[in-house]
Amino acid sequence: MTIDEQTLPLFPLHAVLLPGAALGLRVFERRYLDMVRECGRQGTGFGVCLIEDGEEVGAPATPAAWGVEARIEDFDVGADGVLVLRLRGARRFQVLRTHLQDNGQVIADVQWCEPDSDDELRPEHALLGTLLERILEQAGGEFAGAGPALMDQTAWVGWRLAELLPLADAQRLQLLQQHDPHRRLDQLLAWIPATAV
Repeated sequence: MTIDEQTLPLFPLHAVLLPGAALGLRVFERRYLDMVRECGRQGTGFGVCLIEDGEEVGAPATPAAWGVEARIEDFDVGADGVLVLRLRGARRFQVLRTHLQDNGQVIADVQWCEPDSDDELRPEHALLGTLLERILEQAGGEFAGAGPALMDQTAWVGWRLAELLPLADAQRLQLLQQHDPHRRLDQLLAWIPATAV
């Protein structure tokens, strides 16, 4: 299920970043400004994990054991002088162990998960593809023009539904831990009321 290990700085949040999803992030703490500067220098990303215990600001928080690599797509400085990042979720990972740097930055030894297969939707998941099309038609956004090739891809449909449906963070984290994209769709189907599809 995993391909290799790497050391990765973490940014624990009260949110779950999903593969392919965009996330806006305001960065003002010194430890995270240093982390972003280093990532920019090296052309690398950092890990985003759901906070299990603690807060986003102040004392280091306890991150969940699963997360997603965040790649910086764009940045700006807000009117208040705070750095604003636009992130994109990339690879999933499992946290093996964490250690704390002197500045309070959480560093994790992570194991990367295998990339999702590009399997086509199975007949039992066709309704989920239809539901996603309806959501995208109504909501618009960056994926509104997704063509049939993407709309028939099991992993892509699963991640977009996980991103757009009103799920709890614990549910998104559960999907993040599932390696089989078909089982992710099974889980989504179980969570969606019959009237929604």
